[in-house]
Amino acid sequence: MGNLGFQEILLIAVVVLVLFGGRKIPEFMRGLGKGIREFNDAKDNVKKELEDGMKEKDKAPSATQQ
Repeated sequence: MGNLGFQEILLIAVVVLVLFGGRKIPEFMRGLGKGIREFNDAKDNVKKELEDGMKEKDKAPSATQQ
């Protein structure tokens, strides 16, 4: 993430507060949280499908082994 110190984080927080206002920040964070949650769910689903596919491949006898 780089070398962000306290002053940089404080400056970013002040800019966000000025741009969005006090009432919009909770709504913005809620939407951001939903987006992150959906991304993680999709990532987990893809990972599970890949693992299931690998297990299926290992279980099924290949045509070259006959």
